[in-house]
Amino acid sequence: MRSRPRNTRTATPYSTIVAETLLAKLNYDGYFLEYDTARAGGFEPLRFLPKGNKMVVLGLVTTKTGTLEKKDDVKRRIEEAAKFAPVDQLCLSPQCGFASTEEGNVLAEDEEWAKLRMIVELADEVWG
Repeated sequence: MRSRPRNTRTATPYSTIVAETLLAKLNYDGYFLEYDTARAGGFEPLRFLPKGNKMVVLGLVTTKTGTLEKKDDVKRRIEEAAKFAPVDQLCLSPQCGFASTEEGNVLAEDEEWAKLRMIVELADEVWG
């Protein structure tokens, strides 16, 4: 979904149709999944993540707007994801880069830094 002008999307949400193949059968160490909107769907597909060394990076912090998410809301979403995959196999990140298109996204640099600081704080709180 890179290089789409001003955050437009054409793909369908991550779904269980492909989850088993992607998470359980393909030999990848990690997966970066965008979960910053309701359109991304629920965490149910994470149930196909085998216990072990594979990691899922939850893109729960949007880069589409400068509004800072509430830490408790993001932490709650991590807890929801942990119902389907071991929390020690989960990570946190922005859902995408801050300038994934030539035009960039509509947020200021200080808003970007605030989001990154919050991610670091949350990671420390959740994973120590």
